[in-house]
Formats: sequence, C-alpha cells, structure tokens
Amino acid sequence: MNEWWRGAVIYQVYPRSFQDSNGDGIGDLAGISQRLEHIASLGIDAVWISPFFKSPMRDYGYDVEDYRAVDPMFGSLDDFDHLLEKAHKLGLKLLVDIVPCHTSDHHRWFREARQSRDNAKADWYVFADPKEDGTPPNNWLSIFGGVAWTYEPRRGQYYLHNFLPSQPQLNWHNPNVRDAFLAEAEFWLERGVDGFRVDAIDFALHDPQLANNPIRPRDGATVGGFVPGMPFSRQIHLGQKNHPDLPAKVLRPLKALAARYDAFLLGEMSGDRSAERLADYTDGGGLDAAYTFELLRSNAEPATISQVIEEVEVHIGAGWASYSMSNHDVTRAVSRFGAQEHAQTWQPLITAILCSLRGTICLYQGEELGLTEAELAFEDLRDPYGINFFPAFKGRDGCRTPMPWNSGEQHAGFTLGKPWLPVPASHQSLAVDRQESDSDSVLNRTRAFLRWRRNQPALLNGSFRVLEDDAPILAFLREAGPQRLLCLFNLGSEPTVFEAPAPLEMAPESGFQADFDGTQVRLRGYGACFGTLLG
Repeated sequence: MNEWWRGAVIYQVYPRSFQDSNGDGIGDLAGISQRLEHIASLGIDAVWISPFFKSPMRDYGYDVEDYRAVDPMFGSLDDFDHLLEKAHKLGLKLLVDIVPCHTSDHHRWFREARQSRDNAKADWYVFADPKEDGTPPNNWLSIFGGVAWTYEPRRGQYYLHNFLPSQPQLNWHNPNVRDAFLAEAEFWLERGVDGFRVDAIDFALHDPQLANNPIRPRDGATVGGFVPGMPFSRQIHLGQKNHPDLPAKVLRPLKALAARYDAFLLGEMSGDRSAERLADYTDGGGLDAAYTFELLRSNAEPATISQVIEEVEVHIGAGWASYSMSNHDVTRAVSRFGAQEHAQTWQPLITAILCSLRGTICLYQGEELGLTEAELAFEDLRDPYGINFFPAFKGRDGCRTPMPWNSGEQHAGFTLGKPWLPVPASHQSLAVDRQESDSDSVLNRTRAFLRWRRNQPALLNGSFRVLEDDAPILAFLREAGPQRLLCLFNLGSEPTVFEAPAPLEMAPESGFQADFDGTQVRLRGYGACFGTLLG
C-alpha cells in the first residue's frame, strides 16, 4: 500500500461554510473547486470534505438519506467529479466523510424497516420491545439529549438512536447491512476517491443483549468527545459503543474493501480508553489511522498536551495516530486556549505544535487564518446539539461560520446571498485577501512552515519523545536517520530560556527563530524554534 498518509497534512472542509457559488447562502462543491488553489498553496497533502450526501439536514449532513447522491444544495455528481479531477491535478488526495453508524429516518432502508417486524429489512436497524411497563428497553442515553430510544407504533417497538431520533442506528451484526454499506462505500471508491474519514466509528456496533449501562462514578472526570456535565457523560457506555467485535464485523471488512483501491481509512473515536482503542483499531484492527478528542478538548498547558501524546505513544505500537487541534465539532483552539485576543500570535504556535507530533495531521478550515470561535446569538444557532442544551452549551455553530475570503465584500466574499450562519465582524479583517499581502500574517506563516515541514524526515515519520513539559515550555525530540530535530515551544507570554541537550543548528526556514548561545536557547513569548542537534 502507498502509505502517503504517514506524516501527511489533511485539510478539513466543512462544505456549508467554505464557499457559496450560486448565492443561496450555503457553500457547495463548485465553491470548493473554486478555492482548491488556496488549499494547495498551503502545502497540504489531502482534503477531507464533511458530508455532502442527500440529507434532510437535521444534523447537517450526518443524517444520510442516500449515500450515493449529492444533496442538491451542494450541487451534483458532475460537480463532485469535477472537484475530484481538479484536486488530483493539483496533487491533492480527496477523502469523503462516510457515516456507518446510522442513516436518516428518510433513508429507504429505514422507511421499509419501520413498517413491520417481518419485512426484508426488519433487522437492518436496532429495534427492541418495550419493558412490561411500556418504557424503553434499557437506560441508554442519546448524546444530543434524552433517551436513546424512540417508539415506532407500526412495529410496537423502540428503535435505537445514539444521536438524534431522526438518526436510527444501523445493525452491523446483520451481515446484510455490512454488505449493503460496503457497496455504498465502493460507489465512491469507483469514482476515484482516495479514502474515507469514518464518522463516530466506535458507535457502529451495539451490545445485542441490550444490558443497562453502568453509572459513571462522580469523580469529576470528563470523557473525551462528550460535553462534561451533560446526561450522556453520566454513564459508562459499555452497551452502545466499543463492542469487542467492532474490528471483525465493521473495521476489517471496510479495510478489505479500501485495500482493493489502495484507499486510506481515518477513523473518529471518542470516550473511555481512547488511546488503547486507537492502538487496537489501527494496529491490525482495520483503520489506517484514527483520532480521539483528548487533544481537541485540551487546554494550553504543556503538561496536558504532553500527557495526551505520551499516552498514545505508550500504546500505539505498530498503529498510527492522527491529531488535530480544531474541527467542526469543537471550540476553535485559539479560543479554547484562552488566546482569543492574541489569536494572530497564538495560531502559528498551535499549528507548529500540532505539525510536530508523530502522526497524520488534520487542519480545519480557517486555522490558516487564525479564526477565533464565533459568538452567536441564540436565534442564529442551527446546531441541534446547541439548541437543545443552550445556554449551558452553545453547540458547534461557533466553529462552523463561513470562511472569510475578501475583506471588502459583503459576507467577506463567502456568498452573494444571506449566509446560513453569520460572518463575524472580527473575521472580516482576517480574510484571505488581506493576509495574502502581509508576509507575517498567519496565512503566510502557515504556508512557510508547512512547506519547510514537507522536507523534514524527522517530522514526517520520525520517532517522538517529549523532553520537557514544565510550563511554559513544551519540547519534543523527533529523529529519523541522521536528523535529530529539537522542537521548542514557549506557551507563555514572557521570554524564557531552554537548555538544549547539545548545540543546535537553527532552521529559520520554518518561520520561527530564537536567540541561542551554545546550548542555551532564548525563546520569545508565544515563540517557537526548530533546530538540528549537532552533538
């Protein structure tokens, strides 16, 4: 297999918010095609596009009505084919986001399954009888609030949904479901996609005994990927996720298909024991790489960051991790780190830390501009997660606002119509056109760093070791062959000194510099440097 993805940088596009080409206020595939040169200019290896399939959009595309159809709001299959062809001409791989755990309740499979207990697809979803008192079969909860079961009167049974009631859970214990889903995935592989980002993979298989979930001890611990304090986080989800047969029944069959096309599989994981499961699922378990939510929800403390990475390194073995600091599900890193007012200083540092880790890197659209989390009024929210839990949790819309392209245009050049989410005034000044002309902008610093990184074997696939994580310093050593690369980061606002283990030859081409005298490196506030150890 061509393992291009080891050490690669993948750019995530949230299509609703990237570029609108027809003035309806919603980004689309043609808009992505228009902006592919921007992505390629960053030094990116691949593009991951969040779902654009036909959907009622209750969960904005993660509720799929037809896996083989492009939703009309995003364009057509011809638009997709043009996008794929252009990406390949620009040297970019293209990943499609697939959703194996559930479909929309509009999907033809579910419309048939819900009609009776004896139709051809009756066992394609997870249905169960009520308890004697008519209540749901067990205590399982939905991430988005409430119980994880909805009653279907035509069958006299409840059906399982780990997210919205309009997202019924597929039954992967049924081999017919596996075969049908693999056929849907193969449709896109035949069109030429280079792989899949696999959504919420650890929810794909449930406990068929439907045993109650145990209560989580109230010790203040949080669970990666879930909002602390919400009802879902109060259980240990032994029944709903991480079933021991998941590799055999879901991941390896998907891998066998992908291998026929030399395609890459990137899985999303969440919850307990994530580092151990990441290793299990990528070291022969079926996935090529996977990411968890620990880093995506981390703070800016060096010890916190290093703890997440070192736990993965302890377990990873022959597996492979993926890392990101921001995506469509979490608060943008510069705001999460409390650096909202200093985003233009912080974002290059965050990107440099991320791209110094051992794994496949995912950058979320707008990180190359230093976009902060948008503050939205309740009436502007679209995310059902945020609407359900507001104001304790404002949802995911704050990281999904449109990309700003042109500072002098209405809605920053994203659309000629009314955008589906507002463009914050603070983002207007961070538009691509304004940053293009500034050599010291976040955009140009990101480009310089990623171009330099592509020629550093130690950063692409070298060994990894944390040298220091005492605030405010974070230091890594990456080694590959003769290259011993020291990666230094100052997460504090004041200058600080680091004692290197040997004299250094600095790499100013990275876009980061520091003063040094022998082995003493003086880092400026929120600064970084990269240097080859000479001893």
